[in-house]
Amino acid sequence: MTDRPRALLFDVFGTVVDWRGSIAAEIDLMTAARGWGVSGHDFALAWRNLYQPAMARIRDGGRGFVKLDVLHRENLEQVLKDFGIDDMTGAEKAELNRVWHRLDPWPDAVGGLNRLKSRFILATCSNGNISLMVNMARRAGLPWDVILGAEVARAYKPQREAYLNSAAALDLEPGECCMVAAHNDDLAAAQSFGLKTAYVERRSEFDAGGTEPRPATGDWDWIAADFRDLADQLDC
Repeated sequence: MTDRPRALLFDVFGTVVDWRGSIAAEIDLMTAARGWGVSGHDFALAWRNLYQPAMARIRDGGRGFVKLDVLHRENLEQVLKDFGIDDMTGAEKAELNRVWHRLDPWPDAVGGLNRLKSRFILATCSNGNISLMVNMARRAGLPWDVILGAEVARAYKPQREAYLNSAAALDLEPGECCMVAAHNDDLAAAQSFGLKTAYVERRSEFDAGGTEPRPATGDWDWIAADFRDLADQLDC
C-alpha cells in the first residue's frame, strides 16, 4: 500500500466545484432578464475554453504573471463580443467576472473534505488566485487549512513551481503531498515532480449531462469515485 501523505493538495475548478453548472445557471438567469437569447452552457464553455490559452502566454514567458481574475476579466470581454452582448456596464462585467468566486461545490465535496481534514492538511493547489479561493471557500464552506497554488508560486499549473512551491510552503517534501484532481494531465505533472496522486472522477466536469466517464489514465496512487470514497480509502 502507498504510504499516506501528510497533506492533500486539491485542484479546485472541476474537482471541488462545478464551474460549468454554476456559470451556466447565472448566465441563464441574466439572459432571461435581458433577453439575450444565449445558452448559459455555451457561454460557460466558451469562457472556460479561453482559460488555458490565456495562461499559456504566461507559462511561455510572453507575459509576466498576472492573477487569474485578470485573465478571466480579459477573456470575458472576448466572450461577450463573440456572443454579441454589448449592453453591460463596466460594473456589471466586474460582478459577472466574480461568478468564479461563487461556484457551487459538488454534492460530496464539503462533507468529504471535512472527513479528510480529520487526518490531513488540506490545501488548494489551484490556478485560482487567493481572493477567489478565499471567497469561494467562505461561501461554500470549503474547509481549507491554507490557500496555495498559482498566486503563491507565481506560476500556473502544470509548471513545476506550482506544485513544488506549494509543498515547500508547508515545509514538506513533494512525496509527503498528494495532488487530488479530476484531470489526468494535472496528476501526470504532479507525479513527475514527485507528488503522490489521487484521481477523483467528475463526469459532469467533462460532459454537462454527466454521462461520459473519463477513466483514470495513469498509475495513480488512489482512484476514487468522489471525496467520500477517497476518505474511505484513506481511513478517514
